[in-house]
Amino acid sequence: MSKKVAIIMGSDSDLPVVKSAFSQLESLGISYEAHVMSAHRTPELAAKFASEAKSNGFGVIISAAGKAAHLGGVLAAHTTLPVIGIPIKSSTLDGLDALLATVQMPSGIPVATVAIDGAANAAILAAQMLALSDSELSEKLEQRKKEMAESVMQRDAKITAEYNYTAE
Repeated sequence: MSKKVAIIMGSDSDLPVVKSAFSQLESLGISYEAHVMSAHRTPELAAKFASEAKSNGFGVIISAAGKAAHLGGVLAAHTTLPVIGIPIKSSTLDGLDALLATVQMPSGIPVATVAIDGAANAAILAAQMLALSDSELSEKLEQRKKEMAESVMQRDAKITAEYNYTAE
């Protein structure tokens, strides 16, 4: 059975951003569970979830949090699974506070961090991690890269055909 991805949001207000991770995982056929847990309001629950995640069939944990954004670090402190942080733009600092809080982990407690509101890339990174031991998923990801390249080449051909001009 393939490993699942856990997606933990610090608040349900993170859901509009996180939905793009759901669609990426679904398009690749990866099972996931989404939960709301707070590093500050439910730290015991977050720690328990992370410490049991591997035995519960998870292969990667995605953490979405804004402002102080300690959730990724709390989860990473309680598991050896890879944790990917999504800093959420949710304050007057436009997500910079969450980015810095997520990326500045102490030695030994890594949290891979994607762009502010980068939920789609978090899901793709999680898929790439799972693909290390899943050849079918690896093939899906390779096909997706080819399709992206083909799409760019098609757009280039359209632009080139329409907007080339040679002065006489």
